Amino acid sequence: MQIWVDADACPLVIKQILYRAAERSQIQTTLVANKPLAVPRSKFVRAIQVGRGFDVADNEISRRVAAGDLVVTADIPLAADVIGRGAQALNPRGELYSADNIRERLAMRDLLEKLRETGVQTQGPAPLDHSDRKRFADALDRLLAKRPA
Repeated sequence: MQIWVDADACPLVIKQILYRAAERSQIQTTLVANKPLAVPRSKFVRAIQVGRGFDVADNEISRRVAAGDLVVTADIPLAADVIGRGAQALNPRGELYSADNIRERLAMRDLLEKLRETGVQTQGPAPLDHSDRKRFADALDRLLAKRPA
């Protein structure tokens, strides 16, 4: 198992939780972004910088992910893609995407996008708070505890 992070929009506090988990669990964690990232010196944490452009980081993660890996992303289409490849997807608020809930999330995303295209103002997500961080850390710990030894 490896952890892949859609790092362009991933909050710093979530990255810090991931850095600690990578060291504690000794699991390879790769952050993928289209800008340079400062990551801690660790044999378990690395960053890959991809070119600029729409979905370039997502496409790189999709290309590299393997069954059993974990992808941290808030991007619903990326989550759907990696689930289809046998990987797991966890958003920065601690929600585990699954084959059971991803279609609903895609449908809601598409509906909101269509509403925005017609001029309807939709609200974005609320700022990440302490309960979101805790929910993410707890979900990550549960997933790491389940991984094969």
